[in-house]
Amino acid sequence: MEKLNLTPEEILNKQFDVDFKGYTPSDVDAFLDLVLDDYQKMEDNVQELLDLVASLQDKIKALNAEKVELEGKSKAFDLSNTTSYSSLDILKRISRLEEQMYRNNK
Repeated sequence: MEKLNLTPEEILNKQFDVDFKGYTPSDVDAFLDLVLDDYQKMEDNVQELLDLVASLQDKIKALNAEKVELEGKSKAFDLSNTTSYSSLDILKRISRLEEQMYRNNK
């Protein structure tokens, strides 16, 4: 991030030399007050956005960790279900074979 040229304090404390054909000091001060207010609001907005970015980055890290955990659980669940289904299929086949053998022996 680029560094700003002025701080609110520098704007507030800026003094201009008065010249015979120069600007009215009260007009310059009034304008600088407006600039100072806007500058301070901008600094506050930037800080608020930086805080929001940090908060969202923390949330992203937490969600990624949760995603990894859930993917691991999902893979483990899929593997256990696959094993159960294949064991169930084997038991069904054995049962059918036993039925056929029982019928053939009668």
